[in-house]
Amino acid sequence: MDGSEASLAALDWAVAEAARHGVGVRIVYAPLWEPYERTWPEFTTSRPRGRSVAEHILATAGERARAHGRNVPVAAELLSGDPVPALLREADAGTVLVVGDRGRGGHDALPLGSVALTVAARAACPVVVVRGEAAARRGEFGRVVLGTGHDGAEPAAADFAFRAARARGCTVTALHSWRSPERGVATHAHTLGGAPDPRMREAQWALDRAVRTAAERHPDVPVERQVPEGQARDTLLTAAAGADLVVLGARRTPAADARAAAGATGIQLGPASHGVLHLAPCPVAVVREG
Repeated sequence: MDGSEASLAALDWAVAEAARHGVGVRIVYAPLWEPYERTWPEFTTSRPRGRSVAEHILATAGERARAHGRNVPVAAELLSGDPVPALLREADAGTVLVVGDRGRGGHDALPLGSVALTVAARAACPVVVVRGEAAARRGEFGRVVLGTGHDGAEPAAADFAFRAARARGCTVTALHSWRSPERGVATHAHTLGGAPDPRMREAQWALDRAVRTAAERHPDVPVERQVPEGQARDTLLTAAAGADLVVLGARRTPAADARAAAGATGIQLGPASHGVLHLAPCPVAVVREG
């Protein structure tokens, strides 16, 4: 929470999600004092102006959360330091970390703020970046999209998607895209010489592997499987239209761990995840695998 419109949208989403799952919400604010001292009035004479504004923002957020989620336990705490390390520390003990897509200092020309992007890449727990259309944020479409990739080994993301769908009473649309270098050849129509394209069969196998355990664990959640041909980012964005949530798995590689240890700002998300985080018309969950 930082008082921005995006953080208020994230707060409303988090409270609604907590109500669905029967859990509490912890609101945190890690301000950098100086920028607010020039633009906000002083509320008291006993504390620094920036501190007073931060406390006001946090208290207002708590009141909003309690009003929107009457049966949701709400706690609020003011944290010290820069927002990114503070949020990453919170993620170590959190179930889900929810952030807006941009903060008070965000640039309107940028589709995603640096705090949201860095936290989504580095947090130990799942991160939901709340963005997109109001109808999607309110959960009016009744569909959760799960994107799978590589060999379909995204068990944490699949379980997250199925639990989110079960709490909403809605459907999971699971998809795994594939590409064929033969596309454009006159005889190519997802077949090669009349046989199914082997890449499509591999995508179907990977998708089945990705959702098998979660589907068995949540047999009451309807599943729609899709294996569209095309770039992963484009197929995910197409599926995200008319969805309440997109869920993506993220893996830490040895190279990414080395960059983080060296003080890099964050591990590199794949191009599909990066594109969806920037452009999706609905909230996006990034779930760390392993």
